[in-house]
Amino acid sequence: MRLKLAAAVGVLLFASTGAHAQLSSTITLTSDYDFRGFSQSAKDPALQASLDYDFGNGFAIGAWGSNIDFEPLDGDIEIDFYGSYTGEIDDDTSWTAGAVWYSYPGSDDIQEYAELYGGIDKGPIGGKLWYSPDLYDLGESAWYLEGNGTIELPENFSLLLHAGYSFGDAWDEDFVDGPGGELFDYSIGLGYALEQFSLALKWTGTDASGDQKEEGDVGNNEGRLVFSIATTLPWEKE
Repeated sequence: MRLKLAAAVGVLLFASTGAHAQLSSTITLTSDYDFRGFSQSAKDPALQASLDYDFGNGFAIGAWGSNIDFEPLDGDIEIDFYGSYTGEIDDDTSWTAGAVWYSYPGSDDIQEYAELYGGIDKGPIGGKLWYSPDLYDLGESAWYLEGNGTIELPENFSLLLHAGYSFGDAWDEDFVDGPGGELFDYSIGLGYALEQFSLALKWTGTDASGDQKEEGDVGNNEGRLVFSIATTLPWEKE
């Protein structure tokens, strides 16, 4: 795995020759680490950070980390590694394809897994289709379809929209330690740009009912409010 990753990085470094590259980092503090409608931090605050390298020619790689809480499963940290390529179709439309490797250092219970994705963005809206050949190393594949929108409003505000749909073999079987079943998740929120910071308040949840509903703190997927504040470094000079 390390050899393959090193080879991939080498290819991207070669591809970046002569292009304008940029290193950046995004730091986020959120009241709840929400992932596709499920809390990954037991409804507690999470500190998240990324390190991203844009080669300036469509290629980009990066790593992202956050604290988690899957009790009684062990593991306190999630670190994701990713790479992508983005191309322009016209001035208002672009496409992207990439891969993410989800890892949980120090955990013997939470298994690493990979996802591939492809997507298209047009103006303020976009969509992605994700595929994992072996979700959480459970031996079953899974798909995730999502649509997102960021609609600019007056006075530095924006309307944040999201809808997602989880389906596939992993969701048809007993998922992790609970019942399966295809699942719809959603969020609607309000964003605000305050100088170098991005603030967001959203309502998120799923259509889970009965045994699919997670009512405790760990893995909660009921409707709830999530607040976050983020900034990207280096700050641009005005």
